[in-house]
Amino acid sequence: MPMQNKNQVELTAEQMETSAHKQKPKKEKSRLSLHTLLAMAFIIFIVITSGLLLLEVVFLEKFYYYFKIQETQSLATQLLNAYGSESFEETMRSVSFRNQICISVIDSRNYVLYQSDVMGNRCLLHGWHNYLFDIRQEIKESENGMICVDVFDEQINMKTLVLGSVIGDVSNPDGYMMFNTALEPVGTTVHLLKRLLLMIALLLFCVGFIIALIVSKRLSVPIVQITESAKRMAHGHYDTEFKGGGYKEVDELAQTLTYAEHEISKVDTMQRDLIANVSHDLRTPLTMLKAYAEMIRDLSGDNPVKRNAHLQVIIEETDRLTMLVNDILDLSKLENGSQKLEPSAFDVTAWMTEICSRYKGVSEQMGYHLSFTPDEPREVTCDAGKMERVVCNLINNAINYTGDDKQVFVRQVNTPTGVRIEVRDTGAGIEEDKIKKIFDKYYRSENHKREVVGTGLGLSIVKAILKLHNFGFGVRSKLGEGSVFWFEIK
Repeated sequence: MPMQNKNQVELTAEQMETSAHKQKPKKEKSRLSLHTLLAMAFIIFIVITSGLLLLEVVFLEKFYYYFKIQETQSLATQLLNAYGSESFEETMRSVSFRNQICISVIDSRNYVLYQSDVMGNRCLLHGWHNYLFDIRQEIKESENGMICVDVFDEQINMKTLVLGSVIGDVSNPDGYMMFNTALEPVGTTVHLLKRLLLMIALLLFCVGFIIALIVSKRLSVPIVQITESAKRMAHGHYDTEFKGGGYKEVDELAQTLTYAEHEISKVDTMQRDLIANVSHDLRTPLTMLKAYAEMIRDLSGDNPVKRNAHLQVIIEETDRLTMLVNDILDLSKLENGSQKLEPSAFDVTAWMTEICSRYKGVSEQMGYHLSFTPDEPREVTCDAGKMERVVCNLINNAINYTGDDKQVFVRQVNTPTGVRIEVRDTGAGIEEDKIKKIFDKYYRSENHKREVVGTGLGLSIVKAILKLHNFGFGVRSKLGEGSVFWFEIK
């Protein structure tokens, strides 16, 4: 009988593993390695940094002139605002001394009212009478009553900055305020800076290149090692060690891959065990079917009594085979989500009473005693068909593992959040380290004294149905005192 969905994947797992050994991940030739990318990133950063330094040197002279003009204009505005105050002359001399600016204030009749000279012969304002007329005309013609010009002084062979501003109204000024400061030559300084910064840029490039190689190697080598380890793990070597690289992200990646390796190893082991168990459980009834069919053909074909007995064995083995295949298919559908819930409301007490009454025949024929202790009637909502299978599987499991007294106890306990169903046996119990495995596929406890009837998938189906409902479940067990399997309908 063909298997569907997840079982197809499980049955072809060995074939997929074999093909995985043959297939190798293709390398994309167009992609650069992390080592190369990091080295290039560092080098580009150094080149950009060096370029910006050189660019600053190229425009240093223009920057100097621009900021010198801005600074002089700001000082002029400050003194114009302070003009007329008692502390003006003191403020003017302080500004002149601190900024090496020659300052003169004249009235509308060209008389000098205030003067501060820190430049000596380099101050053009000493000869203000030679330039006064032209400066006054330019100030009157300006939009804001202020002019700023650079003048080349042949006597000192240097450019100087002359700034003039009107005091009062432009059309009828009360006087003029003149500023003169030297524009120091920066050509030699710029040349020296260029040479110095060029040396710094070359040094940065060399040091950056070395650092780029070291850092990129330190970052990339652990990732390359983890990649190689992952390839070995992909080929089925689940003992591969993932080593970190001495920094947080790679260490976390190595730990995550190590955890994934352990989980994949467990899944692979469970898959192999599943295939082995399924193969064994299928082979046994198929062998019986073939053997008894041959006996009917060769020996009992003409003997009605023997033939009927042999046919009965064939029917029983066929039922067993059908039950196994159905359990596998049902579990696969539950785990892959293809089965949907069909919830309905019903009285859980009457529902449990009806299920337990079906085991009356088992009690009479095999000597088992199943007792059900109900609580007050309560209505619940869930998929009654699937939950009935949960109860039956738990009862069947209790019958298989109960003690020599053959007692099985089923109890309903109403809780504030729902209804709790407990199924208890009086068997040998389950070891603490094996309780976590009890709901795994094909896991069977060794603590039983009679032949266990079933496919080994009953508790796995219970787990899948309860998880589908999002119901809590668990097991309590103590060696020598039996086990209690429980679930709670919300």
